[in-house]
This record gives sequence, structure tokens and C-alpha cells, in this order.
Amino acid sequence: MTRRSGRLTPELHDYIVAHGTGPDDLLRELAAETAERFGDSAGMQIGPEQGTFMTLLARVAGARDAVEVGTFTGYSSICLARGIRGRMLCCDVSEEWTSVARRYWERAGLSDRIELRLGPALETLRGLPGDTRFDLAFIDADKGGYVGYWEELVPRVRPGGVLLADNTLWSYEVADESRQDEAVRAIRAFNGHAARDARVELVILPIGDGLTMARRLE
Repeated sequence: MTRRSGRLTPELHDYIVAHGTGPDDLLRELAAETAERFGDSAGMQIGPEQGTFMTLLARVAGARDAVEVGTFTGYSSICLARGIRGRMLCCDVSEEWTSVARRYWERAGLSDRIELRLGPALETLRGLPGDTRFDLAFIDADKGGYVGYWEELVPRVRPGGVLLADNTLWSYEVADESRQDEAVRAIRAFNGHAARDARVELVILPIGDGLTMARRLE
């Protein structure tokens, strides 16, 4: 029998969160405000166990500088900024969503380490100085843009650095060929593109909605 990861029941998810390092009061308040203000859109926010994983990963990797494409209300950026030793660049298009993030960055004592740039992320990334390098990159934005973000970020991540991409199992239905909506087709295209990229080694982890973790090769 091949051991495989599978979907979690709500009870098992609660157990996992309860038996790991959970979110602090600030992150719980941020999650609650996001749910109250943005309703169904709050589903774009990462879960608590993914947030803890990303903080730990940044620390274990010894990451200094990070970049995030798709910030929403700031949960993931707080988790990453707490794990890195340097600065973080956040890219998003929504003033409304990121106004929440700014408040919580301030409360978390991270405002001086996080730079937010509003506008299309591809333009932001392409406008960076040519020698800009990151130790960690996180993609969690429009799914049709993933391949473009990946192509901009892989060369900017130092050898040995880490790239993360969220939602790469897409409600765990990415392998269901009966699903042919635009988003799932975009995720399939990205997954295939990343898997064929000789510049990295990677794995798709069944965390949250699926998290691709890649290491830039030397």
C-alpha cells in the first residue's frame, strides 16, 4: 500500500492546529476581522497551520529578504516577516484589502520591515533593479498570472532559496479532469510549468489548498 496525503476532516484539522504552534491573538483577530468584513473572500486567507509552517520554513531556511505576490489582508505577510531576518516586499492591487494589512503590520511591530507596492505585480517585479535578490518568494494571487510571476521570481531567488506557491491543489480537484473552469486550468498549467523547470526541485504539499515548495538549485 502506498501511503498518501488526503483531505482532512474538520475534526482532524482542529486537532492538527491544536497540537502545533497556533496563531497568536493578533493573527486570530486579523482572521476574525477578515471573515467579518470580506465574507466569502476571506477564503483567500491562508490557514493557521500553513502560517506556522511558513514562519518555521523561513527561519529554518535562514531567509533574510522575502517577496510576496498577493497580500490580501496581511496574514501570510506577518507569518513570513516574523520568520525572516531582513525586509519583505509585498505586491497587491487592492488598497481596501491592504489597508487592513497595514494596520496589523503596525500592531505587530513590522511596518518598518515591510514595503507594500500597489499595482500589477508583474510591473512591480519587472521594475526592480536587476541585482535584486530574495531568499524566499511566495505567490498567492490571480491564478492566471502564476506562470508569469514564477518566471520573474525564479531568477531573483538566490541559489538555495525557496519559492512557495499557494492553491496548487485547487480544492483538491486539480486532478479531476471534469473540472475545466479557468482557474483550475490555470493551476494545472502552472503545476506543469513548475514541474518541468530544471532550475528548481519541488514538491506539492497537501497543506491548506495545496502549497508548492521549491528550492532554487545551485
